[in-house]
Amino acid sequence: MTGRDWELVGAPNARDLGGLPTSDGRRVRAGRLIRTAALGRLTDEDLPVLGKLAPACVVDLRHATEQAVAPPDRLAGEPRVVHLPVYDAAHPVFTYVSAVLLGHDLDAYEELARDGMPGAMAGIYRWFVTGESAREGFGTAVRLAADGANLPLLFHCSAGKDRTGWLSVVLLTALGVDEPAIRADYLRHNELTESLREVLLAAMTRRRPDLDPAVARPLLEVRPEYLDAAYDEVRRVHGTFDAYLRDGLGLTDGTLAALRANLLD
Repeated sequence: MTGRDWELVGAPNARDLGGLPTSDGRRVRAGRLIRTAALGRLTDEDLPVLGKLAPACVVDLRHATEQAVAPPDRLAGEPRVVHLPVYDAAHPVFTYVSAVLLGHDLDAYEELARDGMPGAMAGIYRWFVTGESAREGFGTAVRLAADGANLPLLFHCSAGKDRTGWLSVVLLTALGVDEPAIRADYLRHNELTESLREVLLAAMTRRRPDLDPAVARPLLEVRPEYLDAAYDEVRRVHGTFDAYLRDGLGLTDGTLAALRANLLD
């Protein structure tokens, strides 16, 4: 294991990206980049753990409509909170994930079941690369991480796996971490949330007896093919990841240099 898992009962997939090695022999600095799920389910016991981490900035990638139906984030200290909504109402996956996590009506089930959940997820990941709010949100998040005043930086969406996962990919690639290590961190979500995933599936099937767990499971997991869809879209649109960082996300040489200076040992 690289980095550190922050043992938060209410955000079981929380983890520090520190310790991951770069291709030039350096490592991501520990305690500076933390990825989590939404913080509204943190327990009272979780708050001192978060307090030790002491994030200076919390980036929330959810849309206002997602925030409105979820419990508010529980925070320790007084971090700067920045909302960068990466959201597209045309993709029912966003509202469906939120509904599943919060136990709400599963209105989008028929549409997603018809189109195929893995295909819908791959479509979202392609949109991460090209969607306007995605490019704006991810680009701004990297610029925030490049500013030492915002470190430690904690970032999350709803489940902490897709938007949060892709932002992790962007940050780690910009820092020079090799793809196999990035991919391994991305896939750790499944291991860290296994028990929660089974609880959610059981609750879903109780509320919707017609729901096939095999159809819904791809929504609650991360899969290599989702990440592949985004990487393929980067190559299709920009040719290289470096070109995506610069042209797709609008990151300058100065921003990328500052990111590395503040986040690499």
